[in-house]
Amino acid sequence: MEIVGTGFLARCLRPLAGRHPGTVALAAGESRTSGASDADFAREAALLRDVAKRCAADGQRLLFFSTAAIGMYGFADGPGSEDTPVAPYTPYGAHKLALEEQLRDSGVDHVILRLAHLVGPHGRHHQLIPTLVRQVREGVVTIHRGATRDLIRVSDVITIIDRLLAANPRADTVNVASGFAAPVEDIVDHLAGAWGLEPRKQYVDTGVPYTISTEKLRALVPQVADMGFGPEYYRLVLNDFLAAEDA
Repeated sequence: MEIVGTGFLARCLRPLAGRHPGTVALAAGESRTSGASDADFAREAALLRDVAKRCAADGQRLLFFSTAAIGMYGFADGPGSEDTPVAPYTPYGAHKLALEEQLRDSGVDHVILRLAHLVGPHGRHHQLIPTLVRQVREGVVTIHRGATRDLIRVSDVITIIDRLLAANPRADTVNVASGFAAPVEDIVDHLAGAWGLEPRKQYVDTGVPYTISTEKLRALVPQVADMGFGPEYYRLVLNDFLAAEDA
């Protein structure tokens, strides 16, 4: 696998560099779910266009990373599914959906992975968990009342990608998530409890609960059933993250 990019996800994909020949993983896109500009979005669209053109010329499969987070599925009726029409909830979600359509229209062999919230060591400062950790330590946390988030270990994501590519999907879109969305307030309480802290909570009445369908993922990668996903999985994800932070 050729890996395009040098950021958090690209680094995590390195163990797969010697596997899945003929696949190019585009892990260099815009990762900020808020604060990105139209110019940032345009740069990612141009990069996708260039990489897709090269893959088509070389007969390679392009692995593209989209989002299964609230930006894509915040308005979904029931668990967000790959095979039903979606109305993106945020500009970031609309941007990623437009890139998916751009990739499909290119005609290149591809796989689109819609990712939940990846958690792992050395995550970017703007990601959900590093942001909440920083707020908990500073003593004030902003919580969107009623909001939920699906957390998944990045190491589990890499395992899933490895097995999914081995199944050789073609021109498909797959959610990669645990399938269990934890209340953000419970995530904050777990982080605070780990350090014995009691941060002040500031509530914003704009929270949106949502869940992500993993039906297709489980059909393509049956081993997912043995990865420990469930209502308490998010606690294991957070404990691993905190242990790496304290190491």
